[in-house]
Amino acid sequence: MTKCFDPACQCCPRLSGFLKEVKKKHPSYHCAPVPSFGALSPRLLIIGLAPGKHGANATGRPFTGDYAGILLYRTLHRYGFSNLGQVSDSNDGLILQNCRITNAVKCLPPDNKPTNEEIINCNQFLSGELQAMPSKSIMLALGVVAHKATLRCLGLKQVDYPFAHAAEYNLPDGRHLLSSYHCSRYNTQTGRLTEAMFDSVIRRARDYLDG
Repeated sequence: MTKCFDPACQCCPRLSGFLKEVKKKHPSYHCAPVPSFGALSPRLLIIGLAPGKHGANATGRPFTGDYAGILLYRTLHRYGFSNLGQVSDSNDGLILQNCRITNAVKCLPPDNKPTNEEIINCNQFLSGELQAMPSKSIMLALGVVAHKATLRCLGLKQVDYPFAHAAEYNLPDGRHLLSSYHCSRYNTQTGRLTEAMFDSVIRRARDYLDG
């Protein structure tokens, strides 16, 4: 049976070992697999790369406590997917509307770079989340790793659905895939991803779900 999450997962020795090292330096941090957050049967599933060291790895909630979450939650709030435009920690009262946020890899990787094997190991959990989505829903992949991980879960070929910012595809099962550059500090500070570009992607997801 496909799982959506295993809080005690240690499938990846490198990641498990790294989390123990980080926990020694930051005893108050979550430092464990980070669960997804939001609606249980979402019409919009946002898929990131992996927990940030001082963000989700610290707070235990995706995109909470780091720079990437500032832009993400502000934009989700603008289009009615979130009750808060600013988040601080896992006790801030955040509620997502018809939306769920997850990561392709549930554990913090060194240098924010999971190996291909680690991505594949975690694919079982992403598959479980995709199965919980209703028909005519939409997946938003943030970055090429999330994009490829999503396609692997669905048994689709990468060559048929290439990654590009704002690329979107009607999938064989009737659902929809939308991709974006990741809203990371690096991408936004270098101008690779502007707030207007990201706003346009979230607006497109809203328009798709509203018909």
